[in-house]
Amino acid sequence: MSATATRHKLIKKIKDEKFDEEKLQRYVLLTQIGAKDFQAAIVDSDDDRLMFFEDYVFNEVHSPEDLQEALHHLYDAHEYLNAGFWKEVRVSIKNNKFIQMPSALFLEDAAQEYLRFNASVDQEKEVVCWSRNRLSEAITVFAVPQTLKQWLSGVYANTTLHFVHQSSALIEGVLHSGLATGTPPLFVYVDRFKLHVLFFRDSELVYYNQFLIKQFSDYVKYIMLVMKAMGMNQETGKVVLWGYIGKNSPHYQEFVRYVRNVSFGPRPQHLRFGYLFDDIQEHHFFDLYSIKLLPV
Repeated sequence: MSATATRHKLIKKIKDEKFDEEKLQRYVLLTQIGAKDFQAAIVDSDDDRLMFFEDYVFNEVHSPEDLQEALHHLYDAHEYLNAGFWKEVRVSIKNNKFIQMPSALFLEDAAQEYLRFNASVDQEKEVVCWSRNRLSEAITVFAVPQTLKQWLSGVYANTTLHFVHQSSALIEGVLHSGLATGTPPLFVYVDRFKLHVLFFRDSELVYYNQFLIKQFSDYVKYIMLVMKAMGMNQETGKVVLWGYIGKNSPHYQEFVRYVRNVSFGPRPQHLRFGYLFDDIQEHHFFDLYSIKLLPV
């Protein structure tokens, strides 16, 4: 077996008993691409039921070129991803090349200039995209590897394809949850390789940032820094947690020693889940599920 063939590793797969491969034309495909992982979900547009889910990690992927090669092999070997007749396809990009701004100030022709305030863009290798948040009335401008966008545009040439950003999905998901009202908690999403922290006041986004995590103590350090900056009390301030952290894991037990008032965020209410998905903890994959909320 070639090195490429071993680059993707399936972590979790669930197929709803009502999934019908003859009805892909009414299904919405949601995918999320990170530097070292990939998720896919299929949603029935008729009743917003989650029909299919997969989670992968990539091995020996150290560059955008390695990632694209791994994705090519995954798609070639997959039973559904290469299908070209979905009702709609949404691709969420997980990277730190993004900037958010009020919709009222956004000019599409200036998108690249906006992004330059927050990230360097290689015009020969990257293309600038943007996605809209309805509830926060914001625009997220972000970079996508040019070869990745071209390839996926070819794969899904016969269907409606939209590129969005992970940060947009997280923001929309939190606002849709209704938890960003009253005395606001700090919202935390634990990704595989990053920590996302969000803070709202009166349902308005005040703070969003990503932090690269190298060791467990980084989680507590960054959360404490943001709580202090937002004027939150460590003992009484609430923290709502989603992501890759188990309810009974040693990391969670250590986490609550320092941040007292922690609860796990709920599963999004805009999707319906069959009993087979009870095998996934409710606070997992919040970003993936929330892609469906974004206006396109």
